[in-house]
Amino acid sequence: MVNLGLFSGAKRAKSVSVRFRLPYYTQWGQSLVVCGSEPLLGSWNVKKGLLLSPIHQGDQLIWYGSIAVSDGFGCEYNYYVVDDNREVLRWEKGNRRKLFLPQGLQGGEVVELRDLWQTGVDAIPFKLAFKDVVFGRSSTLSIERPLGKFIHNNLNEDADSVLVDFKICCPNIEEDTTVYVIGSSSKLGQWKVQNGIKLSYAGDSIWHGDCILQYTDFPLKYKYCKYGKDGVISSEFGQNRDLLLDASNIPPRHIVLSDGMLRDVPWRGSGVAIPMFSVRSEDDLGVGEFLDLKLLVDWAVESGLHLVQLLPVNDTSVHGMWWDSYPYSSLSVFALHPLYLRVQALSDNIPEDIKLEIQKKKVELDGKDVDYEATTAAKLSLARKIFAREKDSILNSSSFQKYLSENEEWLKPYAAFCFLRDFFETSDHSQWGRFSQFSKDKLEKLISKDSLHYEVICFHYYIQYHLHQQLSEAANYGRKKGVILKGDLPIGVDRNSVDTWVYPTLFRMDTSTGAPPDYFDKNGQNWGFPTYNWEEMSKDNYAWWRARLTQMSNYFTAYRIDHILGFFRIWELPEHAMTGLVGKFRPSIPLSQEELEREGIWDFDRLSRPYIRAEFLQDKFGAAWGYIASHFLNEYEKNFYEFKKECDTEKKIASKLKSLVEESQLQNPDQIRRSLFELVQNIVLIRDPENPKSFYPRFNLEDTSSFNDLDGHSKDVLKRLYYDYYFQRQEDLWRKNALKTLPVLLDSSDMLACGEDLGLIPSCVHPVMEELGLIGLRIQRMPNEPNLEFGIPSQYSYMTVCAPSCHDCSTLRAWWEEDEERRGRFMKNVIGSDILPPTECIPEIAHFILKQHFEAPSMWAIFPLQDLLALKDEYTTRPAKEETINDPTNPKHYWRYRSHVTLESLMKDKELQETIKVLSVESGRSVPHEPKPASTSVHKEKISVATKSNGIPQGDTLAVI
Repeated sequence: MVNLGLFSGAKRAKSVSVRFRLPYYTQWGQSLVVCGSEPLLGSWNVKKGLLLSPIHQGDQLIWYGSIAVSDGFGCEYNYYVVDDNREVLRWEKGNRRKLFLPQGLQGGEVVELRDLWQTGVDAIPFKLAFKDVVFGRSSTLSIERPLGKFIHNNLNEDADSVLVDFKICCPNIEEDTTVYVIGSSSKLGQWKVQNGIKLSYAGDSIWHGDCILQYTDFPLKYKYCKYGKDGVISSEFGQNRDLLLDASNIPPRHIVLSDGMLRDVPWRGSGVAIPMFSVRSEDDLGVGEFLDLKLLVDWAVESGLHLVQLLPVNDTSVHGMWWDSYPYSSLSVFALHPLYLRVQALSDNIPEDIKLEIQKKKVELDGKDVDYEATTAAKLSLARKIFAREKDSILNSSSFQKYLSENEEWLKPYAAFCFLRDFFETSDHSQWGRFSQFSKDKLEKLISKDSLHYEVICFHYYIQYHLHQQLSEAANYGRKKGVILKGDLPIGVDRNSVDTWVYPTLFRMDTSTGAPPDYFDKNGQNWGFPTYNWEEMSKDNYAWWRARLTQMSNYFTAYRIDHILGFFRIWELPEHAMTGLVGKFRPSIPLSQEELEREGIWDFDRLSRPYIRAEFLQDKFGAAWGYIASHFLNEYEKNFYEFKKECDTEKKIASKLKSLVEESQLQNPDQIRRSLFELVQNIVLIRDPENPKSFYPRFNLEDTSSFNDLDGHSKDVLKRLYYDYYFQRQEDLWRKNALKTLPVLLDSSDMLACGEDLGLIPSCVHPVMEELGLIGLRIQRMPNEPNLEFGIPSQYSYMTVCAPSCHDCSTLRAWWEEDEERRGRFMKNVIGSDILPPTECIPEIAHFILKQHFEAPSMWAIFPLQDLLALKDEYTTRPAKEETINDPTNPKHYWRYRSHVTLESLMKDKELQETIKVLSVESGRSVPHEPKPASTSVHKEKISVATKSNGIPQGDTLAVI
């Protein structure tokens, strides 16, 4: 950056006082600091920044601070909230502020910067999704007058005057639209737009203009408005703005008034969600492919949709079988999945025999669902044949060399991992002998050009290079069409992945990640991923996470943070668990042995080991209870049992049961396993394996017979401590944990971030998301309000994505058909009809529910493609249950849903496109390449008078108040 600081060459620098002023409420022990690029403001070291002082003015707390600088001073700066030790508690979001003092200021003059705290919401219009895609046309505006350049500079003649520079941010502005400031002073037109101040564009969506006001003009009331080429004036919403001179300070000669965002109609858009593998086109080979996204973008544009949302697209090829269809279990968080490669696009010179083979495979694999194994094998086989013909020309090309150079940090370990996985026939790198431990020396030997397998390494480079080319082509196409491509950031990585091999210290490999019981699964979920070692990750400021987000931003302009609750706390299970029930939150404050003893709880062995009585065994296993007990249990006391050492965990039980089934004709093994799991889970407290004097209450402990057999006092104490552990004592810890990690993620890219905040939501989550400008998720059947069965879309907050369903639950049609009684309650309480509801989700029902979501205040309404297809009878011939993408209750679910309608067919269906587009337009949502309808603002007036060449309307009085 050019040095914006003091001009050291000046012989006698005139001292000017710059006064910072910011209204902001703090808590006890908190202060504000302004820190910036110049030494006077700490050179971005907050501990050396300018500490501000608070003054109460009416109902506001105003923070002030001053520095003496030279005429022509300039810098960048931001505000920070700190504690008494100047440790940063929070900071402003959005772009860095810029200060440019004009030349010619008189010595001793005061320039006051009146700023407003920049929230996460304020930063959203500057994210790639809006700046480059939705509002792309605004970036073509030419700078008319940069900041620091004033029209009026002559203040010397009147001591009772002040120059005010009005500055407003307006990121979404139509072509040939200008911005004005009008107000109560004659200098601001006395509310008449034609006499107001026309602002000039200064770049970065900032508009500014200045005027000289007399002290008698204060207190001043004013507001901003837009004047369009069609003669429509749009005044900002809300109350008039106020400008007063502070009686407690020497009146400034210059006020730079940063008024934040123009209070415009909140922008709202809509989109479609579909997994990449579920897309069907006439060109694909058994599965959706990256290049299909171009046609999907075209359909989105025609349907008035601004966004296409995908599930994760990273390589998941861990097992070499259909288990790898699970898109959230990454082999590499950087590599793209070969499944989405279009082999026809690998070369312009594919020989006829390979073309014929491609056509044959297209016919074979054009099934109702994705055949994951056959499709992957076919694509890699065909790609190897094409690679063999053109490897030299591709690998030596400048484009490939550039790609390799920019991605070698992750690409080389990935290629080596894939080679070793195939060589050892397992991704479990603990089985790789001397290659089990990763090192750069070993890596260099593995990928050496002199190695016998170098061509295999290059093949993996080649596949990733073409995947990059194809996804980049689709992403760039979407940007040009005004359609956001939204990706998905999985919360975990596979235990046997490139990332755990290369960065083993970043993961707690003896644990597993999941979720406690919730709407999705009453027994909780166990995803099998190792949990993160956040302490180790913090040592390099979360470089691994920052690299992930940087890589994603190559293709996506928005992303969904999977299970955002995991950045507050994660549900951690022991590695030997198979279900998700008996876990604990990490981090969390446990119940100490001392704390429990004070409450009269002392029998810790009784509470923390499975409580098994003979009558429980008889109830669960009937006549076979003796047989089960002899193989799995020991009687340690009359009628009381414990698990044998060789089967005292869920994984050991499953292994033992499997061997028994193979040896004998054991009946109902699945039911026996469930019952044994219930017994091993029949505990009240979980003892911390790392600290035996710390305990965690088992989730839903009141549902256990172990709890129900306790005395009344113990029950009361444990119920109170259970509530305290899960809903009270952790809140501050979890808030601080999230504010350590999430800002690093958000600041590592300019993508728009949305958080999947479903499940058991701690009370600290939504305030933190609001503070960081994170968009939440609202699913109607999973309301956040505990007293509601169905969410009310009209009451959703703006900072949300709303949807009738998502990939983790049944589709709208399937949900409607699942439960007759619930269907009736929805018909009565939501639709408002007492008639008997139809057994199927007919298009009229789908239209009503979708319309509710389109009309919601939420920033985004994003619909699964299946729910949009429910608008027409002809697309509902497929059984609704077959359209479900995932069953969270089944850890080995096969993710294979494939749309039964091709994109080409959807492109021909103008009726469906028009239906969706009308829903979007009539609900006031933005549609690609369409001007906003004039009716979206209630503060508008049409003018039909002549205008000056400078754009100021002429004629009789015209006011917008």
